[in-house]
Amino acid sequence: MYKQLIRPIFFSFDPEKIHHFTFSLIKLTSKIPGLQAVFRSLYVVNDKKLERNLFGLTFKNPVGLAAGFDKNAVLYNELANFGFGFIEIGTVTPKGQAGNPKKRLFRLKDDKGIINRMGFNNEGVEAAITQLKKNKGQLVIGGNIGKNTATKPEDYTKDYLTCFNALHPYVDYFVLNVSCPNVGSHEKLNDKDYLLELIGAVQKANKTFEKQKPIVLKIAPDLNEGQLDEIIELINETNLDGVIASNTSVDRTGLKASESMLNAIGNGGLSGQPIKDKSTKVIQYLATKSNKAFPIIGVGGIHSANDALEKINAGADLVQVYTGFIYEGPRLVKSINKALLKTT
Repeated sequence: MYKQLIRPIFFSFDPEKIHHFTFSLIKLTSKIPGLQAVFRSLYVVNDKKLERNLFGLTFKNPVGLAAGFDKNAVLYNELANFGFGFIEIGTVTPKGQAGNPKKRLFRLKDDKGIINRMGFNNEGVEAAITQLKKNKGQLVIGGNIGKNTATKPEDYTKDYLTCFNALHPYVDYFVLNVSCPNVGSHEKLNDKDYLLELIGAVQKANKTFEKQKPIVLKIAPDLNEGQLDEIIELINETNLDGVIASNTSVDRTGLKASESMLNAIGNGGLSGQPIKDKSTKVIQYLATKSNKAFPIIGVGGIHSANDALEKINAGADLVQVYTGFIYEGPRLVKSINKALLKTT
């Protein structure tokens, strides 16, 4: 019903406006007595065989919702009813910020993709904490953290630490988002020396807490083999807990969308089906070259159960969906979990 009826209606409206409308709709319907139970019966697959133990955490199943969907942690309790094993909130910055000017979110329908240049729009870390205090403990929650756009280069690490320290009691793991193409100073955030500084500072802060939280790095899908080798070296040097592969891409190669359409859209990060193979190759390279020395969360272009299985076969321990969830609907999560049960 989603793809035949609901999606055509949703896709006839502005992507960002329909995103906010969908949030309100899920919130509203979830307050109707008995409807959350209906959602769970339709979409949740409960089976011990789906459990994954990673980073010292137990995931009910290996299918998560990537960061960017529930930026301000306002919907994770309701989204748990759609079958996810974990949800990543954010990207959260110390202060709330509006992000880049609108229009900044674009569908590539023929490609089953999305281009966005949102620019870390969010309400800030304190607003996220207010929402996370309502956590019903239904699934694992990740905290994706970044810097404010206006922050000076010498204060980047301070921004990450502000978010890390504030969110620490409320999330189960952390993601250092240093690979988003829609924020300023992208170059410095990918410099190995700076990453060593940032990771070291966050790990030092982690040790001040009684219970330390896993920390992973989210990387771009556009890295070449030399850069991926540097990522492997970085993880070995810092003992980082893992990697999310991958973020959105700036590459426009092979798209069905016309050049005039892409020029009209302008810059931004590409997600969805067009980056499926690119992200899978990154996963496979990291897993093979490192001899599976660290966990990998695979994300990028998962629109079917087979897409998810490709990521897992390539070396991913967990997978995340976002654009595929928008295009294929909530049954995507169930179909992946059902397929995984058949392989066990």
